[in-house]
Formats: sequence, structure tokens, C-alpha cells
Amino acid sequence: MSKNDKVQEHDKKILHNMGYAQQLARRMSGFSNFAISFSIICILAGGITTFPTGFSSTGGAGIGIGWLVGGAVAIIVALSMGQIASAYPTAGGLYHWASILGGRAWGWVTAWFNVLGLVFVVSSVDVGVWLLFRDLVLVGIFKMDPASFTVMHQLLGVAVILISHALFNHYGIELTTKLTDFSGYLIFVVAILLTISLLVFSPVALDFSRLFTFSNFTGDPGGGVFPRTENLGFAFLFGLILVCYTITGYDASAHTSEETHDAQVNVPKGMWQSVFYSVLFGYFMVASFVLAMPSVEEGASKGWGAFFYVMESSLMPQWLLYVLFVGIVAANYLCGLAGLTSASRMTFAFARDGGLPASGFLSHVDRKYRTPTYSIWVVAFFAWLSTVYANAFVVLATACAVFLYFSYISPVVAGFFAEGKTWTQKGPFDLKGLSKPLAVVSVIGGFVLAITGFQPPNEKVFYLTVAMVIVMGILWVAVENKRFEGPPTGDRIKERQAKIAEIEAQYND
Repeated sequence: MSKNDKVQEHDKKILHNMGYAQQLARRMSGFSNFAISFSIICILAGGITTFPTGFSSTGGAGIGIGWLVGGAVAIIVALSMGQIASAYPTAGGLYHWASILGGRAWGWVTAWFNVLGLVFVVSSVDVGVWLLFRDLVLVGIFKMDPASFTVMHQLLGVAVILISHALFNHYGIELTTKLTDFSGYLIFVVAILLTISLLVFSPVALDFSRLFTFSNFTGDPGGGVFPRTENLGFAFLFGLILVCYTITGYDASAHTSEETHDAQVNVPKGMWQSVFYSVLFGYFMVASFVLAMPSVEEGASKGWGAFFYVMESSLMPQWLLYVLFVGIVAANYLCGLAGLTSASRMTFAFARDGGLPASGFLSHVDRKYRTPTYSIWVVAFFAWLSTVYANAFVVLATACAVFLYFSYISPVVAGFFAEGKTWTQKGPFDLKGLSKPLAVVSVIGGFVLAITGFQPPNEKVFYLTVAMVIVMGILWVAVENKRFEGPPTGDRIKERQAKIAEIEAQYND
């Protein structure tokens, strides 16, 4: 038996021991697992589309200091999540971890926050793809009149993008993996080229003090991105939504665990490395936006147009500008593709354990393509439906960041209390003595990042979160507590063992 075959058998055995059959095709390498999270994080997506949320809070310091603060928290959260992923390498990881470590109710709530957060990732990114395609390609390159585009154009554009993403996902993880692998390289290349081009062709001398200078750009000075406040501390917290939205989605590595070779090793590595490299390269990129501005004050006054102000002011050749525009749009498109992959796997995994309406339908895996085809198309539909609201991007982007970070810290909280008690067997990725201290930092930092999304003008997200918690509480007490069994444990794992061979016989590698 070859080394690869031994790894495959080990992966399958771990999955069997948790009560699941190998239904999905295990065709992702360690790099591919890294690339899918790196593609969803995509510094060319959130780093550009939500740059004004960091800059229009406290100016250069909101970027130069805020990115590092938020990025450090994200890395620690990824490490804490990675340790749990190494012990329980399953699709729908966060829900599975939270259920085993914290109980059925804890896992059920985590699952809903994660599912909705991932749906909002897909919808917000794809609205962003449309907006960037419109502004950078149709208007920037082909000089079309921006006033000619309506909400209907946006709805149709997002629909076309989502349908193409669903088709790629439908026809197999191998095809999707090739695209997300390419996306990983593309993000590196375009981000580096963009950073160097802005610095080399900057219209002003580079002033690095800008990155550490606090300016109150809330209210009118920041183009109205945030309401006016005289408290710089609050303004700085507002600005952290840039990192909260950008450095998220790395749970994709966990959601594709059952499709990854040597998942116990490669999944945690894919999670923390995707965050680390995104923080590192993203910092240089967003810093270059601040450094290349002819005027910080004028740039802030552009509000949501701050990035376009930077690009329009650059002295780079037009051909280079166009190359960057196309590269940015392509990277954002592939970001949405990876997001749909992650969201559909989470939906499949939750449905497999009976956690969703029509669970039998949503947990279906196509025998030929070995993908959860019904989950893919259902997620795509609901992602599109959530964009019907005309000003979709800001609300969706904020909601996805808030919901995802709540779902990230949930299993970490459960793991903190379960470690050494009910959780005694860890995987190869073990934080050892740092486990609990990092868990504390993860929970506090992740919670702070999440609640930045509740600040005005995003109070709708707060109301949505409160409504969600109330509805979930009622549903759990009235229905789900009696119906939902959660992932298999104890005797239920033994009961499933007899069915695993029968299930796997339906699929051919």
C-alpha cells in the first residue's frame, strides 16, 4: 500500500469513528485546503470594498494600527479553531465541534449562525463582484455611464455570477479546487503588483507617519461612512469591521475536511496559514492605499469611493491600471466561488444530522460528481434572495462578519470548558499549554470584532441578531429540543457503523 493510500485509509477510519461514511470525494491537497480559505478571505475583496470602514473611522491609524490589532486576533482565533479541527475533521466542522464539546443546543445555535453567516458571505461577495465589475471594468475600462445601471442590473448580474458558481461546484470538487488553487496564486500576484504599483507611481512622497496618525473622520469628514462621534476609541472600534469582514471565511478549510487528504494535519494548517498570509500581505496592500493618497483628508471625504480616489490619482500607466482592474474582479469572482463551496458543505453536514428542514433533500450527494448538489443550488438561491434589498452590500457584509465570528468563538468557548474533562483526545495539531490562554484571547477578541458590526449605521444587524436569538430560543424549546439529535455519539456511532459500508458502496471513486 502506497503512502497516499495509507493516508486515505487513515482519513476514512477517522471519519468512520465519528459515525460518518466517506460520501464526498477526498481530492484536495494541503495547498488546496489552504487556498480555499485564502480565496474566501481574499484581501482583494474585503480589503478593497470595505477599506473605507477602516479609513473613515480614525484615518491612517485605523489602517496602520487597526489592521494589525484585528489581524492578531484573527490569527489567534484560527489557531484555537485549528486545534479543534485537528481532533474532529468533519464537514460542517464548527457545528460538529460545538455539539460534541458543548452539547446539542450549543451546536444547533452555532450551526445556524454559521450557515447564515456563510450565506451572507456568498451574497455580499457576489454583490461586491458585480459592483467592482461595474465600476472597474464597465465604467473604468469601457467608460460606460454609471447612472445607467439600476438595481435590476445588480440583481441580474448577481444571479449570473451565482449560477456560474453553482455550476462549477455542482460538477465536482476537482474542478472547483483547480479554480481556487489558481485563485490562491492570483491573489498573491495581484496584491503584490497593486501594492508595488501604487507605491512606485504615487503622486506624492511616501509619508509613513500617516499609518500611525489618528484623525477623526467619522461623520462628514469621512464621507458619512460612520455617524459622527467625538470619541476616538469608539471610532477605532468602528473601523475594526474592515478586518472583521476581510479576515473571515477561513472555516472553509474545516468545511472541506472530508474532501482533504490528511485532514487532521492539513485542515488546521490551512486555517491558520490562510489567515497569517492574508494579514501579512493585506497589511502592505491597505497601507499602500493610505500612502499613495494625494491628500488623506480628501481621500476620507470620498467615503465609499476612497479606493477609487487612490486608483484615479495614481500615475501608473493606463494599461497597468486595466490589468489590475481585471485581476481584482477575477479574484473577487473566485472568492465568491470558494464561499459557495464552504456554505454548501456546511449546509450538507448540518442536514446530514437532521438539523435543517428537508434534511434528506439537502444531505443528498450526487453519485457521479460526489458533491452535495441540492445544497449547492439551495444556498445559491437564498444567497441571491438576500440581495434583493437595494443597499445589500453593507448590511450583508456586516451580518456575515458578525454571524461568522459568533460561530467561530462558540466551539472555542465549549472547548475551553471541555478540555481535560470530556475532551481528552486531541489531534496532531495541539496547542498544549497555550490552548486555554489562547482560547480566552480568541473569545474576547472575536467577540469585540463581532460587536463592531452592531455600531451605527449597522444597527439593523444588531436587531437581526437579537431577533435570531429569540426565534432560535423559541424553536429550540418548542420543537428542536425534542427532535434534533445532533451528531452521532456513543451508541449512535455504533449503530451507524453497520450502515457505512452500504452507503459508501453507492459511490465510486
